[in-house]
Amino acid sequence: MQYACADYQRLLAGHCIIPSMSRQGDCWDNAPQERFFGTLKGELVPHLGRLPRKDARREVFDFIEAFYYRQRLHSSLGYLSPADFGRLSAVTAA
Repeated sequence: MQYACADYQRLLAGHCIIPSMSRQGDCWDNAPQERFFGTLKGELVPHLGRLPRKDARREVFDFIEAFYYRQRLHSSLGYLSPADFGRLSAVTAA
């Protein structure tokens, strides 16, 4: 596994980065990130075309902050946006 090799681990440590790795062969550990990037690629990337890098970065930021986090409904959150779910969780926890 390339992420566990000693050279890579030293490079991370040299930049004060602590990798997030769990049990070998546990495919479910990365599932939320894979799901997000699949959504990003499926819903945004086809509409970007060949934008200059700075414009593409802005579009990705807007997709995440304005749409995915604040507007897009998630079935795993009871069809709430992550922002609404977070607010509701904070109110019920108080």
